[in-house]
Amino acid sequence: MAATDTQVRALSSRSLHTLGVASGLAAGAWLGVAEAPTKLVTLGFSPFLISLGMVAGVFTARWTLPVMIKGTGYIWLDLREKPHLVLWAVLAGMLWAVANTLTVFAIRNVGLSIAFPLWNINSLVGLFWGWLLFNELRGAGLRQRVEVLGGAAAIVGGACLLAYATSHQAAPAPGSAAALGIVAAVGAGILWGTMYIPYRKAYISGMNPLSFVTVFTFGELATVFVLAAAFDGGLRHVAAELGRARPALFWLFLGGFCWVLGDLFQQYAAKYVGIGRGIPLSNTNQLWGLAWGALFFGELTGQGSTAQALIIAGSLIMIAGAVAISLAEAPQAEQVSWRKVIERECSRYGLDRERVAESMRGGDPLAGEQTGHRWWEWLIAAAAVGVFVWLATQAEIPPIEVNLAWGVVLAAASLALLIACGLLLWKRTRFS
Repeated sequence: MAATDTQVRALSSRSLHTLGVASGLAAGAWLGVAEAPTKLVTLGFSPFLISLGMVAGVFTARWTLPVMIKGTGYIWLDLREKPHLVLWAVLAGMLWAVANTLTVFAIRNVGLSIAFPLWNINSLVGLFWGWLLFNELRGAGLRQRVEVLGGAAAIVGGACLLAYATSHQAAPAPGSAAALGIVAAVGAGILWGTMYIPYRKAYISGMNPLSFVTVFTFGELATVFVLAAAFDGGLRHVAAELGRARPALFWLFLGGFCWVLGDLFQQYAAKYVGIGRGIPLSNTNQLWGLAWGALFFGELTGQGSTAQALIIAGSLIMIAGAVAISLAEAPQAEQVSWRKVIERECSRYGLDRERVAESMRGGDPLAGEQTGHRWWEWLIAAAAVGVFVWLATQAEIPPIEVNLAWGVVLAAASLALLIACGLLLWKRTRFS
């Protein structure tokens, strides 16, 4: 018996939900991998310099990957069709850069165990914006609401336990310095949560995530550079520090590249399951960061039984939260609410409703208009590879004791997620 239209739509919706969940979990893995280079901050480099080095790697990767996957012609067509989203993408990059800088002050003033739980409210802020602006969870049943809200709260709560158990920070600074650190941490969480508004706005307008991140990086790099120059001694000092840090730049660029892979998966999660579901899933990067810190860098050596119990409890709570959200597929009534928001955006900006609807179903309305790859795109890729090779020739292995066996295991697990989720995205959407 042939499947009815309703059954076909249900199967399509379920496959997109599975794809969004897989993307969110893959994002967590690769965002966690990207945290490893921040260990270099313990070697005397400024946190601003660490951030600038990583974002320079991010900028390089953000241009290379989209160009090689889709081509400059495709990206240009996508941006020209939706020019109003260019400003939103730049704004998202600026919000990320300011939030990332605020975390520097938060860690310095109140320590990681206090700062991390405060800025990790980004999941809850994103969930709120998804409900308020994009009708996420509108029309959802009680079970779905409990799974999403409870799962997000569990991920935040589990992350708080991990941050508390693994913190080796000194006591928080007294008085106004501590208050400034708390404000900075809360501000970072609010800005990161608000950053997801442009994400979702772009995707319900039919923009490809690869096009969005290409523009996103301009606001990101420019803002980080300005902040580094303003708060780290001026342009001359930043230039001098970059020269001094040349042996470490390869690792920072590599961390930026890993961060781009994680963020790309995060973008697809936001597109196909919304920011209320996708962002908490990507925040499982805390689990991966813990694994790299504990197993590769040996950060938990000598921890007592209480700390170990808290680490196990926090990890299990985060896993339970991720499982709950993974099961919370949007019911038909909620999807109807999503379509109302899509209709609103189409009416506001004069978008083609059929093309937007096709994009949200995982199709690619621009596929037939592609002109293929251009010769200069290979030059872009070659230049990016050349930058990495040149930096690799200047690199020095940091004097940090590591466990190479665990590094291989964790890298293999991350690569497995990358390949599996990448193949899912290709087969189901052709990276649309």
